[in-house]
Amino acid sequence: MLFIFNFLFSPLPTPALICILTFGAAIFLWLIYRPQSIMPLVDLDNQSVGIEGGARRGPFQKDYNLMGHYLSDASTVYEIFQRGLALSDNGPCLGYRKPNQPYKWLSYKQVSDRAEYLGSFLLHKGYKPSPDELIGIFAQNRPEWIISEYACYTYSMVAVPLYETLGAEAIKYIINKAEIATVICDKPEKALILIKDMEKGLIPSLKMIIIMDPFEDDLKERGEKSGIEILSLLDAEPLCFPLQPPSPEDLSIVCFTSGTTGDPKGAMITHQNIVSNVASFLKRLEYTFQPTPEDVSISYLPLAHMFDRIVQAIMFSCGARVGFFQGDIQLLPDDMKTLKPTLFPVVPRLLNKIYDKVQSEAKSPLKKFLLNLAIASKFNEVKRGVIRRDSFWDKLIFAKIQESLGGRIHFMITAAAPVSSPVLMFFRAAMGCPVFEAYGQTECTAGCTLTSPGDWTSGHVGVPLDCNHVKLEDVADMNYYSVNNEGEICIKGINVFKGYLKEPEKTEEALDKDGWLHTGDIGRWLPNGTLKIIDRKKNIFKLAQGEYITPEKIESIYIRSGPVSQIFVHGESLQVMYCFNKS
Repeated sequence: MLFIFNFLFSPLPTPALICILTFGAAIFLWLIYRPQSIMPLVDLDNQSVGIEGGARRGPFQKDYNLMGHYLSDASTVYEIFQRGLALSDNGPCLGYRKPNQPYKWLSYKQVSDRAEYLGSFLLHKGYKPSPDELIGIFAQNRPEWIISEYACYTYSMVAVPLYETLGAEAIKYIINKAEIATVICDKPEKALILIKDMEKGLIPSLKMIIIMDPFEDDLKERGEKSGIEILSLLDAEPLCFPLQPPSPEDLSIVCFTSGTTGDPKGAMITHQNIVSNVASFLKRLEYTFQPTPEDVSISYLPLAHMFDRIVQAIMFSCGARVGFFQGDIQLLPDDMKTLKPTLFPVVPRLLNKIYDKVQSEAKSPLKKFLLNLAIASKFNEVKRGVIRRDSFWDKLIFAKIQESLGGRIHFMITAAAPVSSPVLMFFRAAMGCPVFEAYGQTECTAGCTLTSPGDWTSGHVGVPLDCNHVKLEDVADMNYYSVNNEGEICIKGINVFKGYLKEPEKTEEALDKDGWLHTGDIGRWLPNGTLKIIDRKKNIFKLAQGEYITPEKIESIYIRSGPVSQIFVHGESLQVMYCFNKS
């Protein structure tokens, strides 16, 4: 106070005093509102730790113990949702919309009650509360998908997603392999597909179809003629059988993935598998992004894949919200503008599409120069840990891009396929939020590595999650050796699946006697301890949208064309295709 008194009554001229006060106020305001840096939580030059046997663990593991759960009151997927119900104080849970309309929301209690009603209805129809009971879900992303899934979990049953893009033959194969007696469909058209297959005697195990949308009586009559009971989801009256939730070791979901022979393989995922994956993501991001009941993610990636399943479980564990797209990927931008999500799970194909659109719109040399300058300037801030949306370049260049995705995204995560360095650099600069890259596969419940907070470099997929260890194993015929820090990526941990449904031989191919999952991907440990994907052992690859492709199957079809004598199918979307005449 004495200093201030002496300063105010100092002999300095008034203009000088005003200048000094103004300068001091500016410094004070800058200190308060200056961009806050996200500081690395680990030594970025040594991000993973070598352990016995040549494997590596994540930097946040204090010992060799793997993380099974992060939340003491959530050891199953069912408990994760119940935790969200309590944390949100019965707040909004699942959102949906019709064209040109705002989102409507089901509360956590509404979802929980409807799941209990549907689960009780299944028990009323003869099902037992047991992980031996498998229920098919043949639907696009929507609230009823989650209600159907949690109806299974409420009574210890197992969900089996059916995915249209697997193809009609694969859907029949899954129903028969899993001996599914009940399928919950979203639309009558899908129910009709199943009825036609039943009429031909192709899916003899099917006994009941429950349809989410309204349907005509003739569909019901046609189903009954072929021995299938056709019911509406609305028929699940408020029956209330005693709850019988699962144990952590119980089977949760059987997720079928494409196989190299064409027949899908059913990966058996337990509640513990899912919870450990959720726990490891929450732990890795605890100082970067922790969802609250005010947060919202958008669900548009197929729920038949584990990526969106894990994202939703993370949101539910914190009482956050999930809004569904309308079902048409072309309307996704409109859905995002309306929903205004704070978490955006994304696959490289969509990132590439947005990136290409922005680049194509910068047509003049001046626009290209400004765009590149903006990206470089913002990314220089990102490298210092400064993540913000209020810079000069945001206002001039990036605000339009941010608004096109809702304008509120606080966190992005990309997975399912590699993303190029220029694209990743662009989004880290343009979006003003942390953008993380993950790697994994269905057999390890979606994720096994994740980039570290504060590491904004690209060209790698981060370091092992706390629920698993990763090692590289020699692949001599491809000249990859672990002594050179190269080899097949193998995973061991709590997130590794139980095996393939009724496929002991294929399970033994994937899981060795020591419990290591052999992914078929070839990786390299970089000098900083991060993992880089460099090759593929199996003759199968994944497209930018996350779909597995077996090139032999495609090649065998195209090679039948008269003018074609040789063919090579590649998964690079930007690769030019060359065709040569047979003569």
